[in-house]
Amino acid sequence: MELPKFILGDNTDLPNAIFVIHTEFPRFIINLEDDDVEWLEDFDAHDQKQLISETEQLIQEASQFYDREVARYDN
Repeated sequence: MELPKFILGDNTDLPNAIFVIHTEFPRFIINLEDDDVEWLEDFDAHDQKQLISETEQLIQEASQFYDREVARYDN
């Protein structure tokens, strides 16, 4: 199965949370309500350097994905 790069998620226990799941390395879940990120990977020192340089871009992409999806629902 081929997964999309981003997936929206929700949970009725956290009704204000807006979750975006990033399915590629480095995999993570971000709550756009408060920008809290939960990493689904274990990182070594080399990965951490790469992670720092990519994190800001990935979070921007997650936010853009959410905005695009919401706009599609509105149409």
